[in-house]
Amino acid sequence: MPIALIILAAGKGTRMNSDLPKVLHRVAQAPMLVHAMRSGKALEPDHTLIIAGHEADAVAAAAQDFDESAQVVLQTEQLGTAHAVAQAAPALEGYGGDALVLYGDTPLIQPETLEKMAEARAAHDIVVLGFEAADPGRYGRLIMQGDSLERIVEFKDANAEERAIRLCNSGVVMASAPLLFDLIAAVGNDNANAEYYLTDIIGIARARGLSATAVTCEESETLGVNSRAELSQAEAAFQARARAGALDLGVTLPAPETVHFAFDTYVGRDTVIDQNVVFGPGVTIETGAHIRAFSHLEGCHVARGAVVGPYARLRPGTELAEDTRIGNFVEIKNAVIGEGSKVNHLSYVGDAEIGTDSNIGAGTITCNYDGVLKHQTRIGNRAFIGSNTMLVAPVSVGDEAMTASGSVITEDVEAGALAIARSRQSAKPGMARKLMDMLKAKKAKRDKGIL
Repeated sequence: MPIALIILAAGKGTRMNSDLPKVLHRVAQAPMLVHAMRSGKALEPDHTLIIAGHEADAVAAAAQDFDESAQVVLQTEQLGTAHAVAQAAPALEGYGGDALVLYGDTPLIQPETLEKMAEARAAHDIVVLGFEAADPGRYGRLIMQGDSLERIVEFKDANAEERAIRLCNSGVVMASAPLLFDLIAAVGNDNANAEYYLTDIIGIARARGLSATAVTCEESETLGVNSRAELSQAEAAFQARARAGALDLGVTLPAPETVHFAFDTYVGRDTVIDQNVVFGPGVTIETGAHIRAFSHLEGCHVARGAVVGPYARLRPGTELAEDTRIGNFVEIKNAVIGEGSKVNHLSYVGDAEIGTDSNIGAGTITCNYDGVLKHQTRIGNRAFIGSNTMLVAPVSVGDEAMTASGSVITEDVEAGALAIARSRQSAKPGMARKLMDMLKAKKAKRDKGIL
């Protein structure tokens, strides 16, 4: 069934105590809004509409960075959830598919849950997402008769029997778009807050003889974020789910509570991820890799059998081929490291291509930036770069070539050549003692106030 996403993202989030719109606060390295969009994308929507208000330009930029086809609709006044959804009506005029209402501050709803709602929609006019709450508190209660949702009762309006119900309303709803907007048009604001509530459409629909039902999910999926404390809870819930998922897929995590995944991290089975590893966005790790402790990875691809770390940093654009070795205190950025090559110690490799089975000695730096432009370094197959080599880009080192330790390489090195680019060493007998005696005498005079 064709479907349109309507994601409510207009709130300021006063309790966040922030200049940043609430929906742009991050969980697992991505704005909460993106999490909602990503879950809804599993349904292959025809339209994605973001209802924005506070800092709408920033919200629009984040939404369209994730999905350039997303359409942003401005809600100039915040008059309740039904009013917010109604802002999407002009953009969906004439659209006959379903509409799914999601929330930009509810980042943990899973695609599988939304797929269950879509399946239930085939048999009912309206589908609401509910959850069994450990502590129902002030949530609205779903009043069911078998699989039929009769009404949603807000806590303040519920009697004692209704308050004892633990099946609660998440606010997520699905219906055909024409029906949804027709029901919303009938919603009034005769309540203490003078707002138009989306929950009222259930009572209106039932009064018209339409059918409604509820699909349930885990309570953790429905966590709405309204404060920094709840943001940290959402982060913890995401990480717990991601770690459990990795373990189930065959990833070894000796200290799972110390590993932090991004929203889109992919790790193949039989990979080992040691303690205190942090993933930024855009990381893919193939089967059988080993990410050692205290490493940070973002925007990179790590192939089968590669070893990274400890204390390594892989930045965006890094491509590690099979069986590469990236060691301690090494930083790689926008570089391709060929199969079997090693960058084991204290080096920076940026804007570079390294061939197969090459060895990059400790302290090597590709000097890629001239203050204005970035330049490329190319190193061939089976090359040996001596320790403390500075490769001043643009420069290339051919297959099976070598550089002597301490060299500053400013010109291309042909295949098989040894490049030595350092000053000749000279020794002056006795000069070290003379120099030290002179310095000590100078210090003694200074300490006595003579100098």
